[in-house]
Amino acid sequence: MQELKEFGIIPVDFKAISSKLSLYKSPGDKVSSLEKSNILIRLKKGLFIVSPDITNQSISKELIGNHLYGPSYISLENALSFYGLIPERVYTTLSVTSKRKKSYNTPLGVFEYITVPVKYFPIGISQEIVQRSYAYLIATPEKALCDLIVTKSGIRIQSLKALNEYLVQDLRVDFDVIKKWDLTIIDDCIKYGYKKVELRLLRKFIENECRI
Repeated sequence: MQELKEFGIIPVDFKAISSKLSLYKSPGDKVSSLEKSNILIRLKKGLFIVSPDITNQSISKELIGNHLYGPSYISLENALSFYGLIPERVYTTLSVTSKRKKSYNTPLGVFEYITVPVKYFPIGISQEIVQRSYAYLIATPEKALCDLIVTKSGIRIQSLKALNEYLVQDLRVDFDVIKKWDLTIIDDCIKYGYKKVELRLLRKFIENECRI
């Protein structure tokens, strides 16, 4: 449907879609019909994305992640994988939020949101612009690793040796990339985040071990 194509891959709410379908006798019924025909994909109540068969554009799970629940930004293993820091492909779209944790199971996959302190949240957020077409918010690599350490309940690192083992054996992080990191982002995470001992060890490790 041409009237929906202009939305592109941006998630849109029911009101915006209905305005494009105002010539129909019952726009609400038309929306339901389009959803059943897979022309519209429901992400959650009142929020949809137009099928790529209509837009001829690939869907961005990162962009959906930003729109589905906010304020939020892509982080954790998703961001680390995006930057090539870890080799694993991540199937759940992971984001960080300053609001309560949330999870959505959609036709496009699972989207999870992890809570961090309000003052910690805005540190190290970058805007990724894709083909001058759209943009989404994602953690810088420094922030993504801090987020992982801060939010994962099973991570308890009390020495540089333990940190090295975690980075090498568990995450298989590329140290050549870490050498170029901005330590001021980690300093701010230490100031406002949880697990200050672990974050201080991370900073010391990067400064003393990775930059030799």
